Amino acid sequence: MLTRSRGLLIVLMIVSIAFVFSGCKKKPPIPEPVPDTSTQTPAPPTEAPPLVERPTGGEPVTADIFEECTRQLQPVFYDFNRSEIREDQIAALQNNARVLKSATCGTVTVLIEGHCDERGTDEYNLALGERRADSAKEYLENLGIPEGRLSTLSYGESRPFAQGHDEGSWAQNRRAHFVAVRK
Repeated sequence: MLTRSRGLLIVLMIVSIAFVFSGCKKKPPIPEPVPDTSTQTPAPPTEAPPLVERPTGGEPVTADIFEECTRQLQPVFYDFNRSEIREDQIAALQNNARVLKSATCGTVTVLIEGHCDERGTDEYNLALGERRADSAKEYLENLGIPEGRLSTLSYGESRPFAQGHDEGSWAQNRRAHFVAVRK
């Protein structure tokens, strides 16, 4: 009888130890963000889309005109944790200035949205998105677009373009996005 009790006690101890160690799974540590040294971003179109001519006869600007202007405006991409305009993004901004000076889009107002990838706190990404939108706005103003036609808004990380959790997706989410809006 003593042997049987001893065996039962040993089995209970083994089961208890196994239960304790198997029930306490730890979450894997979150990796620290690695600074991005890549400047690769999605390639903008090789040539700008043709501009549509403004309606004649003093017709009001329609929703189609706003959609067309938005379609022609190209996003500007940024490096990780940066808000400075990259050399390879100057052509996109020059295209946007050309579109905004065209007969079709010459009177529309543009909202420049600042976006970030998912890394960083919400507060930090909102501030970074604001700096990105402001840098694009300032560049367009220097190219002759009146300040009154440009406004900015930061979405931080809340509106990603790409849903992945890798550098390829993050690179597409670090951007300034341009939308033609009604005054």
